[in-house]
Parts: sequence; structure tokens; C-alpha cells
Amino acid sequence: MIFPDQAVRIVIATKPVDFRKGHDGLAAMAHAELGFAPKAGVMVVFRGSVAQIG
Repeated sequence: MIFPDQAVRIVIATKPVDFRKGHDGLAAMAHAELGFAPKAGVMVVFRGSVAQIG
């Protein structure tokens, strides 16, 4: 579990992403498409491009 020290907004991205972009690529995507700075106190939850349940 992750327990942040301060108040954090959690945003769930609805479009699937390619996790091969890595941390830096996902942070750049959050900044470019969602307008969030990487260290702005916003936690973005991504889903993979292949959704398998079960």
C-alpha cells in the first residue's frame, strides 16, 4: 500500500497506455495530455493496453 505524507489527488486515466513507455514516458504523458506537472502532488493511475480480468 502507498500512504502519502500529504493530501494527494488521485486521477484515473481512462485510456489504455503502453507500459513500455516507462516511468518517464508516463509522467510526460500525464503532463502533456492531462496538464499535471510530475511533482504537483497528483497520483495518476494508468491501465495497460491489454485488459485481462481473471
